[in-house]
Amino acid sequence: MKNLKYLLAVAFVGQASYGFAQYQVDALRFSQTQFGGTARTLGSGGANVAVGADLGSLVTNPAGLGMYQRSEFSFSPGLGLGSTESTGLGTTTSDNRNSLFIGSLGAAFVNRRPDSDNNNWRGGTFALGLTRLNDFNQRFRYRGKPSAEQDIFQRLSERKDRVGYDPDPLDDLAYNTYLTEKDSKGYYVPADYKASRGNLNQEETVLTTGSQTQFDLGYGASYRDRLYIGGAIGIISTRYSSTSTLTANDPAAPSAAVGTAFGSLSYRETLETRGAGINARIGAIYRANDVIRVGASIQTPTYMTLSETYGESMNVTYDQPIDTGGGKTITSASEASDPGEFNYALTTPFKASGGVAAIIGKHGFVSGDVEYLNYGSARLSNDNSDPAVSNDYFFDTDNDNIRQLYRSAVNVRVGGELRFDIFRLRAGYARYGDPYKQNDFDRTQNYFTAGAGIRQSNFFVDVAGVYGTSKRFYSPYALENGAPVIGIDGNRYTTTVTAGWTF
Repeated sequence: MKNLKYLLAVAFVGQASYGFAQYQVDALRFSQTQFGGTARTLGSGGANVAVGADLGSLVTNPAGLGMYQRSEFSFSPGLGLGSTESTGLGTTTSDNRNSLFIGSLGAAFVNRRPDSDNNNWRGGTFALGLTRLNDFNQRFRYRGKPSAEQDIFQRLSERKDRVGYDPDPLDDLAYNTYLTEKDSKGYYVPADYKASRGNLNQEETVLTTGSQTQFDLGYGASYRDRLYIGGAIGIISTRYSSTSTLTANDPAAPSAAVGTAFGSLSYRETLETRGAGINARIGAIYRANDVIRVGASIQTPTYMTLSETYGESMNVTYDQPIDTGGGKTITSASEASDPGEFNYALTTPFKASGGVAAIIGKHGFVSGDVEYLNYGSARLSNDNSDPAVSNDYFFDTDNDNIRQLYRSAVNVRVGGELRFDIFRLRAGYARYGDPYKQNDFDRTQNYFTAGAGIRQSNFFVDVAGVYGTSKRFYSPYALENGAPVIGIDGNRYTTTVTAGWTF
């Protein structure tokens, strides 16, 4: 359990210290998708596995395509308003990040037999569409005065005795900007910085942007308007960027900080990840009677290749001139690491979904879904798609860490729709389970949804609002005896409008 707790602390680090406990974080980030689709799907909590006749069926249960009666085209732009509240180092700090997006875009083409035709296969629908599955837009920041055992100098000095320790870019940047010195055992913080320890004001801002969008081709068919089956192939595009800037300064004036020359530092990390992947899904819906529908679908693991670029830099100022050797003195120093690139592959977990819908005549429906996936089954590997690029990194340790850190989770979605002539009202709720085995912190995600719409003979407009809450934890660096942990409460409100035409 002690090793698991240390590994969990390392997993908090985010993109810090490339090559050190980063890729298991990526495995979760790109496997843990959100529910998306049209405003109709969003307004009813994403619970559409057994509902059908909506472009949202492409990514949940393609059998629902077989329920279409008329061809359709729709477009769904949206606005996201995100805020965070970070608690740590004795303070609470707020921040926000907003974004515009396209939630859904697509068309369904129906070929339905006339009622006079006695063929058991009543019709089929071919559909294609884009759906936004993940939103990475967020910004948070924290600030405070860490103890001497948890500040940035502790990170720079405590790992010098580790056998076989290979310094990472942060260690090299600190040494080249004269923050640390080096002996036969490794890097260490000079004794004359002792007066700064425990007095540092530290602050960090982390900005993430990007999304995951899936393009689907699907087909659904109706057998005697009783059994519906379908399949779809999805091509997923991933864009993720992160920029973090950690600053630390000694607030004491030079005359008061006797014996220390340190003034301030700024440490900046950047990471950009781009990738593409493919998956497939099949599903079925059975209409037991005019009221009850039962649906189920399975999705293969998504295989994706990812390419990342990263970089780090450090700027340091000194309150007093420091001797760099040879009689030369400086009051500031800057250093940047060479940009790095790395390609790898990720196989996300298998996913299974089931749902039940109760159709209340012409008055609407009530629906509920359950979705299962095991985050611990995600696997990292080398990307060997380009023969000209040779990767010899071994992911055995990263995959072992994935098995240790993550577990299976159940996502639950419920929702409904009321109909009044041409008007629609919708509401829903979704709960996405905590993927971590260690349960000292609850990372469950909750979504509350509502929506409305108008349906005419050849045109419809729907609007939906989704309010999501999440809890995550972050550490700027890993320490052997307990890194500072920042609790981040995230809230995000998205508004999506769908305009559609039937033909």
